[in-house]
Amino acid sequence: MSQQINLFNPIFLKQKKYFSVVTMSQALGLILLGSLAFYGFAWYQVQELARQTQEMTARYAVEQQRLISYANEFSPQKAIQMLNEELRSLEAKRDAQQLLLNTLKSSAIGNTRGYSEYMRAFARQTVSGLWLTGFDISGDGEQMVLQGAVTDPRLVASYIQRMNREVVMRGKSFAALQMKKPDNAAGATPGYVEFSLHSVGAEEDKR
Repeated sequence: MSQQINLFNPIFLKQKKYFSVVTMSQALGLILLGSLAFYGFAWYQVQELARQTQEMTARYAVEQQRLISYANEFSPQKAIQMLNEELRSLEAKRDAQQLLLNTLKSSAIGNTRGYSEYMRAFARQTVSGLWLTGFDISGDGEQMVLQGAVTDPRLVASYIQRMNREVVMRGKSFAALQMKKPDNAAGATPGYVEFSLHSVGAEEDKR
């Protein structure tokens, strides 16, 4: 008497890894190169604005001396009025340049560090049976969408807890979780489910 046992189960199939270590390293390298290029350009802009501000300050000092000289030599009311208007215009330009320079130096324009820390966090926090297939990060990181697949839906909660330990994720939270079975044209039951995590900012943008 013989008995046949079917040992085939789709869950034991080797899952396709969309992001290998080499791919993640290459992406991280590109992000780092982009960050360096951005910092180089920002540094050049700061230096150029500083030079222009110095020129404006020097010109302002020269015009002040002209005003004093004209007042002492001629004292015409019309000339003084014209010089005062020119001085006010130069003051406004100088203040605008100084404000822009201070804004660039204080990094108040938003996220100037790039997204390399998020890439490192994704690489560090790996969970067996869970893998990412895509992500979208915009702005200063408040708008974030993570997409992936998992063999056990309960692993998603564990993954969120581990990501919350990362410094770059502090102050950020996910507002929505969507799960669905993948489309399978072959008709076999897949051994995993797809998930999508939306941060608070991303969920509000959808509304």
